Amino acid sequence: MKSMQFLWQGKSLIVILLVVCLLVGGGAAIRWLWGDSVDVIHPHRGLAVQAVYATGTVEPSVMLPIAPRIAARLMTLLVDEGVSVKKDQLLAQMEDEDLRQKIREAQAREAFAKHEFERIQTLLKRNLISKTEHDSARAEWESAEAAVARAAAESDFMKLVAPADGRIIRRDGEVGQLIPANQPVFWLACCSSLRVSAEVDEEDIALVQTGQKVLIRADAFPEQTYEGVVQNITPKGDPVSRSYRVRIGFNEETPLMIGMTAETNIIIRETTEALLLPSGAVMQGNVWLVEEGKLVKRKVSIGAKGIKETEILSGIEADDVIVLKSGTELKEGLKIRYRMVQQGE
Repeated sequence: MKSMQFLWQGKSLIVILLVVCLLVGGGAAIRWLWGDSVDVIHPHRGLAVQAVYATGTVEPSVMLPIAPRIAARLMTLLVDEGVSVKKDQLLAQMEDEDLRQKIREAQAREAFAKHEFERIQTLLKRNLISKTEHDSARAEWESAEAAVARAAAESDFMKLVAPADGRIIRRDGEVGQLIPANQPVFWLACCSSLRVSAEVDEEDIALVQTGQKVLIRADAFPEQTYEGVVQNITPKGDPVSRSYRVRIGFNEETPLMIGMTAETNIIIRETTEALLLPSGAVMQGNVWLVEEGKLVKRKVSIGAKGIKETEILSGIEADDVIVLKSGTELKEGLKIRYRMVQQGE
């Protein structure tokens, strides 16, 4: 009895295994007969934009340093950062007591030399001195005049004035501080609108040319996009960062401030009727087509490539049926069933 029960249990196990095999084999047979199922799509026409991305900094087109020519102590500050100034406006005064004393001494010598020349000139008219003595006195007087002018010019150097209309964007120095010669106390932005100085990777710089349109964004104004134009390209690159500096001018007034970080997209090419595919349909320059119910691998030439869509320059036509998601599991000649997906699904 036990042996009969064991035999029946063994037969049951065999039946179960046969059912499983039939199910698995049947599924394989169905796949062989009807093929796997994939989503497909037709390429569509649309706008393709090829752009070079770069980050940069907003800066004034012209930035002038204003510094004393002689080391001196800063005595008076008349303007501060953010102030708009006019040409020749006095911005600060350096200590110049020694120079003013030098001017007084030079003026005294000049007055004496002038008086002496006039006296000798009178004697010359009476033929009491030689012409050489007269010429020497004239030279002494002219030398004294030059010394007065030189001392006055040195004194003027201690007055820091605006070289042009503009805005003070930076001040370095406090009252009482000793400022070395030629060390800027002020930085003046003037003469032109703001620009973006961007660093473009050396792999992309060959695509960039002056006059190209640029789209500019900044984190401070996330909802705004500003238009600009490539003004110039620095001919010498940075071998460390492997990049080239590109200066981009704004086409209009902008609320962006000096020093802000900006993201730029330099437009290389725009095609309004480009052939486009979802980027997931393209893998390593290849796409999968469905022709007569079978998969066919096709090499394509790629243009502008974005996160969502990729421009196809050649290799397929607008009425081709393209597998929506390319992958390594797809095989050449594999029978396939497909579902046509509309754009945006």
